[in-house]
Amino acid sequence: MATISHRDTDQAPIAVIASDGGDRHPWIVAMVVAISTFMEVLDTTIAVVSLRSIAGSLGAGLDESTWILTSYLVANAVVMPVSGWLMTIAGRKRYFMVCTGLFTLSSLLCGAAPSLFALIAFRILQGASGGGLQPSAQAILSDAFPPHKRGQAFALYGVAVVVAPAVGPTLGGWITDNFSWHWIFLINVPVGLLSLVLTQIFVTDPPALQAERHRRLRGGLRIDGVGLALTVIGLGALELFLDEGERNDWFSSPFILGCAITSAIALVTLVFWEWFHPEPVVEIRLMRDRSFGAAAVMLFAIGFILYGSTQLLPQMLQTLMGYTATWAGLAMTPGGLSTIVAMLVVGFLLGKAGAQPRNLIIIGLLAQATALWIMSGFNDQIMYHHAVAARILQASSLAFLFVPINTAAFVNIPRTKTNNASALINVLRNIGGSVGIAVSTSLLSQRSQFHQHRLVEHLTPYDFSVRQFLDQAGAGLFGLATDTDMPAATQSLGVLYGLVRKQATMMAYVDIYSLMAVIVLSLIPAVFLLRRSHVAASAAMAH
Repeated sequence: MATISHRDTDQAPIAVIASDGGDRHPWIVAMVVAISTFMEVLDTTIAVVSLRSIAGSLGAGLDESTWILTSYLVANAVVMPVSGWLMTIAGRKRYFMVCTGLFTLSSLLCGAAPSLFALIAFRILQGASGGGLQPSAQAILSDAFPPHKRGQAFALYGVAVVVAPAVGPTLGGWITDNFSWHWIFLINVPVGLLSLVLTQIFVTDPPALQAERHRRLRGGLRIDGVGLALTVIGLGALELFLDEGERNDWFSSPFILGCAITSAIALVTLVFWEWFHPEPVVEIRLMRDRSFGAAAVMLFAIGFILYGSTQLLPQMLQTLMGYTATWAGLAMTPGGLSTIVAMLVVGFLLGKAGAQPRNLIIIGLLAQATALWIMSGFNDQIMYHHAVAARILQASSLAFLFVPINTAAFVNIPRTKTNNASALINVLRNIGGSVGIAVSTSLLSQRSQFHQHRLVEHLTPYDFSVRQFLDQAGAGLFGLATDTDMPAATQSLGVLYGLVRKQATMMAYVDIYSLMAVIVLSLIPAVFLLRRSHVAASAAMAH
């Protein structure tokens, strides 16, 4: 059983710490792996606004077309947690290149798919191969840079992971409107080919990882079949439950109920099985490390906030304020640009300035909570720039969370375990994102109904203001040419109900933003579980 001890940590004097990136310049390695990571994360959201076009082109219904998203997410979730084991067995560089190659091939096949069934099948392959790119990219970065420069490396990685989901819908809509939906997949092909060539030239496996691979294979390949099966069943069922639950009315659907029960049993069993297995396929024992465990929990919550809010804001601008899909998407763009700038600032603070990750995380949590508190004060009369400004503050604060949390997570992880740690922490962040989307969507529906019922309770024909509104609306509608034979008085009731629904939905958005702000503030105690980075302090003294 592998254990984590102080002898295995990176908390050594700065003079003896070096990277395991070989003789390649680490920033070249960082750029190479960032290309594939951005490409893969982008594909989790790029097809969201193109579903209607895809369904129409392939002669399918809109409900059926949602499996284009679901199939990708399920395959992605299943492969990601076992990527650490696969990297160790196959070799990290080889695994990264295989994933990139399959992702590129499946993107080509998706772009040329002749039917919805074929497209879903190719999306499963694309999601499975993409599931290995994020963990392997982060593991490569962790070993390519010495510990005191990891913050700068994770800043570049963070640009791909945080910005890509926000850019995806806007880019996908623009490509679909100006070219065709096929190109949202075909654009990956030249990027993937370039990444393969650059990876072959610049990326190498560190000696410690090569030695660990030879040790694992020396006595013959032993596969934790039970752990592998539990991972596939548990995470596959969980992703189906989260992604299809709202469309199938949650537990009223036997299929969704079955997914929930199957997932719960498989994942609970997985934890106990992997905890005691000598060579587990998912290294759950890493959660024993206080710093890594706290970072994993925080990244789960960050994924929840990032994906949940990224879905809510454009949806609110479109449904309540009448903005087009393009303008709703453009409201997210300044936030993406601000994230890039903030990532660079945070990378500098963690690197040359030697700032403690814990201090930056607290700043990020307070800024994130402030942005969500501002959003909780939104109403249906806000100006466009108010939404943009709030998103800029929220997106910028993500840099102060994502980069320092990832840096703190790897402080006490031995180099032979970086593959497993990266796989585990990435899958938890992605599951957090899926939970965030599912919870936000469900709460929006439930809270809208709740507020609608409460508002209607106060609308009676005996209320003077209600009678006055109906009289004014009826007078305005009387005599107008309409497509209905209903009298003006009946139409005025429809106008009043439309206003009630709009106000109830706005109040539901406010409730969700308030809940997210509370979740962010509740993470502050977890910050103090993170170990102080002696490496950062040494780096600051060196400069």
